[in-house]
Amino acid sequence: MLKAVFRSTIPEPLIGAYHYLLARLAAFLYRHPSEQLIVIGVTGTNGKSTTVQFIGRLLESAGERVGWTTTASFKVADREWVNDQKMTMLGRFRTQKLLREMVSAGCRYAIIETSSQGISQFRHIGISYDVLAFTNLTPEHIEAHGGFENYKSAKGKLFAYLSRLPRKHIDAREIEKSIVVNLDDPYAEYFLLFEADRWGGCSWKGAQPELQTRLNTTPVLAAEVAFEGTCTTFFWNGKPVHLRPIGRFYLENTLVAMTVLSILGVDQETIRRGVEELKSVPGRLEKVDEGQPFTIIVDYAYEPAALRAVYEVIELMRGGGRIGRLIHILGSAGGGRDVARRKTLGEMAAQQDDIVIVTNEDPYDEDPLNIINEVADASGMSGKMDGVNLYRIVDRQSAIDFAVKIAQPDDLILITGKGSEPVMAVAQGKKIPWDDRSAARRALNTRYGST
Repeated sequence: MLKAVFRSTIPEPLIGAYHYLLARLAAFLYRHPSEQLIVIGVTGTNGKSTTVQFIGRLLESAGERVGWTTTASFKVADREWVNDQKMTMLGRFRTQKLLREMVSAGCRYAIIETSSQGISQFRHIGISYDVLAFTNLTPEHIEAHGGFENYKSAKGKLFAYLSRLPRKHIDAREIEKSIVVNLDDPYAEYFLLFEADRWGGCSWKGAQPELQTRLNTTPVLAAEVAFEGTCTTFFWNGKPVHLRPIGRFYLENTLVAMTVLSILGVDQETIRRGVEELKSVPGRLEKVDEGQPFTIIVDYAYEPAALRAVYEVIELMRGGGRIGRLIHILGSAGGGRDVARRKTLGEMAAQQDDIVIVTNEDPYDEDPLNIINEVADASGMSGKMDGVNLYRIVDRQSAIDFAVKIAQPDDLILITGKGSEPVMAVAQGKKIPWDDRSAARRALNTRYGST
């Protein structure tokens, strides 16, 4: 409440100056730790956390010591723990503290998931980035930024910031400023216009020649891509690569990570071996298997583009074996966050799912039932019928219990919106413990007894 009053009474330029000075102060107090690290920033709408973790895993497979900060987790060398803050970018002091811990732990690389809202609040200031990687851009956080162009421009501020940073010298090596872009994204060209020493890119669809001419490094191009229900296979410079995490979005995140490694000078064979060791990240297409005769999948997808990618993977799974009904548990965030997406999510669920169960997700200060009704009403308008194949259940555990209770052999229960998040954001700024995977196991225990 006090924060809202503060924001409503203080002019926006003064708030911006306050955030900027805080960022500079935090970097100063922790003795500018990012100057001693090779810092990789990952930004985009979807896939940031996965890309950060894949870059980290690939660097580790190349023998490097790394740290990272993501929506899903934090890592400092050998120590890794869950992000329970409901923030993609932590506050400036906590971020600088983590970077200092990485230096103390002997890390050479820091990988930072960098959000548009974090950029708007100057949380990137005081972080000396060396490589910026762009995953994709879709309409998201539009209300927070006041329109898509503002959202895109917020991302652009990070790339403009990179061009103003001096080069570092680490281990007697000058670290060039580099930009890595997913060339298959419609907004790739925008991010390639920013100044840097090196530009890298990746594609699996066949990048436009005019985009490739902007690069001054060899692009990572995946050829003969075969999406299957058990793995994705592609060829890179004539050699096959087998990627165990399945689906288009995992491939795209992997290609961005491969390009970052390549632009850092890691050889192709080391990268290829590392890719074949990658595993799905927690909360992304994660299965909950307690021996039940149906499938349960938990995924973080909370906006339309990410959910569309999940449906693509389910189609691959259908091709690899029998899947009965698709029972989908979903919701939408409160607090005025991208209200427009609620209708779209409801419509998509109606079109793709056999049974739609709309429930609570992260209501913040909104009435959960109002959010649920906005999503469910859209499903109803798209053909679903309450009490038949559309259900509104406020309590998330009860919703998951109901799905498990009605599931038949070979059905697939899909639980989206939270993934591996360990908390739920509710009224008055409170965060209560929550885990979709644990909730699914509790529901299975209720139906089948202890396993």
